[in-house]
Amino acid sequence: MAKQLDYHTIHQIFTRFHEADPEPKGELEHVNAFTLVVAVALSAQATDVGVNKATRELFQIADTPQKMLDLGEEGLIEHIKTIGLYRQKAKNVIKLSRILVEDYGGVVPSSRAALTSLPGVGRKTANVVLNMWFKQPAQAVDTHIFRVGNRTGIAPGKDVDAVERAIEDNIPAEFQQHAHHWLILHGRYTCKARKPLCATCIIRDLCPFEEKTL
Repeated sequence: MAKQLDYHTIHQIFTRFHEADPEPKGELEHVNAFTLVVAVALSAQATDVGVNKATRELFQIADTPQKMLDLGEEGLIEHIKTIGLYRQKAKNVIKLSRILVEDYGGVVPSSRAALTSLPGVGRKTANVVLNMWFKQPAQAVDTHIFRVGNRTGIAPGKDVDAVERAIEDNIPAEFQQHAHHWLILHGRYTCKARKPLCATCIIRDLCPFEEKTL
């Protein structure tokens, strides 16, 4: 775990991220808040590519909680059986769809507490939805962000909650909205787990990682 970087260095890092990609986007395909909740819930222990493949047809016929209930659990399984843990995920999606219809009038709530009360929706999923759909500066820490935060010293922490707090505390306010996307994309395509691409990294001169692959 690298030491926490100073404010000036973090500001430089995110300035570079912003210049390289001013409007970073999440890679999970969705058409509204409901399909985003479903896509993120399905993405646990699965790749975005695999989830997108499974949901393209699904979201054409079930893009609201009521339509998902009409499709039913078995119908949903037919679409998502290529995704890991699909049976449990199908159960959760049907349950959360029912709660959204019965308790929220079919509308996805914009509060973390309400979102995390839904079956299969944890803090990370809630934060993704709050950030991507409701444009709140919520930070969803996945394995990529955890690795990048600790390797670079941008947001070191022993667990995901500590890294989330470090992001909120240490990244300048002007970069908070897109911080988690920049960090995810950096971790996914450059600062990889086994072989980080340090030679082509835009922040390598600012990064204290000792095992650089140059």
